[in-house]
Amino acid sequence: MAISMKIASQISKSSWIRKMFEEGEHMRQEFGNDNIYDFTLGNPDVEPPESFSRELLELAQNPLPGMHRYMSNAGYAETRSAVAEKISKDSGLSVPADNVIMTCGAGGALNVVLKTILNPGEEVIILAPYFVEYKFYIDNHGGVPVDVWTDRSTFQLDIDAIEKALTVKTRAIIICSPNNPTGVIYTVESLKRLGDLLKKIHDRTGHLIYVISDEPYARISYDGKRVPNIFPLVESSVIVTSHSKDLALPGERIGYLAANPRMATAGQFIDGAVFSNRVLGFVNAPALMQRLVARLQNESVDIAAYQAKRDLLVRELISMGFELVKPDGAFYLFPKSPLADDVEFVKMAQKHRILLVPGAGFGAPGFFRIAYCIDIEIIKRSLPAWRALAKEVGLKR
Repeated sequence: MAISMKIASQISKSSWIRKMFEEGEHMRQEFGNDNIYDFTLGNPDVEPPESFSRELLELAQNPLPGMHRYMSNAGYAETRSAVAEKISKDSGLSVPADNVIMTCGAGGALNVVLKTILNPGEEVIILAPYFVEYKFYIDNHGGVPVDVWTDRSTFQLDIDAIEKALTVKTRAIIICSPNNPTGVIYTVESLKRLGDLLKKIHDRTGHLIYVISDEPYARISYDGKRVPNIFPLVESSVIVTSHSKDLALPGERIGYLAANPRMATAGQFIDGAVFSNRVLGFVNAPALMQRLVARLQNESVDIAAYQAKRDLLVRELISMGFELVKPDGAFYLFPKSPLADDVEFVKMAQKHRILLVPGAGFGAPGFFRIAYCIDIEIIKRSLPAWRALAKEVGLKR
């Protein structure tokens, strides 16, 4: 075999999101792009804020001396300071720039954190439904993923279930709020309960369990709801994020990690993470993007368009008989599959040229994901196909 058996096995279990996106490519070639309703990929359809283009033009026309050279392994000092200032404002805590490392997106940040903290065989709790790549990232660094369900009716944290899953091998818990794939924002109360639980364990036994807060959707929330900052609520927390969604820059792979200043071991953690960032081969986040996002920490895409799409789909799908939790953020819906076999339902949807991702791809069989970060006119054109699908599976009209 030309590749390792492990990688061959993982390819066979790899992301349903990509599988369905590739299926969509075949269908587009057969039926034409305008006749396919592709809800598979969380790829923002909005453009970056106008301020991004202005700052990019300014840098291109007035380049800084040495702006494309190597930098400190943690990133540019001014960028780290700008990020730290934004987190300080959001958290109400004083976050030093030294607690921030610029990374190649949130995926890069997650791998850096896991490499820094994991010993072989240690466990990382992931909360179903979850982003499937978490399992591969954990495996990259010798860890063992442990699935724990959120509340199945609300997708909120189930603290009792998390507590039951904790063992002497538990090293970290990964959370994502607003969540991919559900769009749910975890409440202040539940996050505080989680923080209190982990602090009690640490005070009693000395066992440090990190909460890794994956936050690429933190600035995309609706109806005036605010995404709680993790730092005041969980002492042993690390933020990992990217500007892929809030600035609509997924192709630029620019993000950061930040350690909670309340964590006594933050300095040691950052030293380890800087080293891990280098030896993993990420080395640094892209220089040009670092310069740009330093100036854009208070900017975000206009979320009004996303909210309009959410409201349209929620209203229409519920009227067709689909069951779902109305999301408070991100740009996903995670309805219950009308068929017990969510993969079979997704295949049935393809007959109506609707492309979805089965819940099995997120550790949650029995559901399916809709990514509505697409043109609203496509969503509108898809509604007759949705109605035909609902009728075929026996839902009320």
